Amino acid sequence: MVNHPPKVLALIPARGGSKSIPQKNIKRFGNHPLIAYSIAAGQQATIVDRVIVSTDDDTIAGIAQLYGAEVPFMRPWDLALDHVKDYPVFVHALEWLAEHEDYHPDVVVQLRPTSPLRPLGCVDEAVAQLLENPVADCVRTVTPSWQNPYKMWRLAQDAMIPLLNGEFKEPYNMPRQELPDTFWQTGHIDVIRTSTIFEKQSLSGEVILPYVIDSGYALDIDTPEDWEIADWALRHRDIEFITPSLLPAKMKEVKLVVMGFDGVFTDARVYVSADNSELVMCNRGDGMGIAQLKAQGVELLVLSEEANPLMKARCHKLKLDSFENVTDKAAFVRQQAEARGLALSDVVYVGCNPSDLECLQQVGVGIVVADASPRMLAEAEWVLSNRGGQGAVREVTDLILSKIETH
Repeated sequence: MVNHPPKVLALIPARGGSKSIPQKNIKRFGNHPLIAYSIAAGQQATIVDRVIVSTDDDTIAGIAQLYGAEVPFMRPWDLALDHVKDYPVFVHALEWLAEHEDYHPDVVVQLRPTSPLRPLGCVDEAVAQLLENPVADCVRTVTPSWQNPYKMWRLAQDAMIPLLNGEFKEPYNMPRQELPDTFWQTGHIDVIRTSTIFEKQSLSGEVILPYVIDSGYALDIDTPEDWEIADWALRHRDIEFITPSLLPAKMKEVKLVVMGFDGVFTDARVYVSADNSELVMCNRGDGMGIAQLKAQGVELLVLSEEANPLMKARCHKLKLDSFENVTDKAAFVRQQAEARGLALSDVVYVGCNPSDLECLQQVGVGIVVADASPRMLAEAEWVLSNRGGQGAVREVTDLILSKIETH
């Protein structure tokens, strides 16, 4: 055991040469690059001193730094090849930090980007588990295995050989309930003593403690099929997990919010009566959020690409400035920011259609509704959980307000 408060380093290995999923570590997963979820796990752990990414790729390095991780060195090319194991990558990082910064952590936490969904508080709990057990070399996350290995086989020419044998007579013929419980290591967290790495030349040592997590978190993204499963789990599994917080931090600086009307305030449907009058469906909850945001000094503008009396009526009721016949939305946003003496980084744009794309790309935060077009979902910095006309505007105002009020 160490006598001083332990120094705990979170290290995220993220090479750029992924073959099965090109640029996997920075591919958009939900609202963020995949690596951002591991960075957030390290940052949100109270016991972790530093979060460092080991990469050979400049783009990965830049995105990692954007999300608050350190990239004090670039990984040598010969440590970023397909066949290279984790051990020399960790030795390189620790030796570099010792030589160049005189930094000597007592514990290293490996946070693999390929296992992005982690339970809240798991890093602190896993590190505490190691520190409370002085004989332990390592703590690893595990979950009950989906298939019992006592019923697994190896193939040798034309015959099958049991994977596990000797402990029981014909375990592959035994009822599942009579076999021992088995666990699969998930890759979410490895907590390792630095002494284990250098003295035992190992990332695990001999005494490995289990940190058991629910199988709902058990994802390991290696193939395109794995990515599809993980994406579904991200959107549909009813579990709480650590999420990145880059966007909320940027929201603190918002001065101007520009929103489309059709598809944002409405669900883009039009109801036509027998006398050819038109109606649209809006959400009553938008009004309170808009009023609260305006009270904080944030300006809001609404635009439409065509003459839109329905927009004017709704915006008049909400005391919002609205603009019709805006054919060049990007130019309009630039003009409105300039007229107020604002940088585009101070602006949030909320849209849903491909005509909003340039606006999303030029402002500080580009947001789309949950039912936006596929291209917009891919390009937006943030995707709302609500559809247009079904609480999307209120979700935006509440998100900004929550960050302003805690600034």
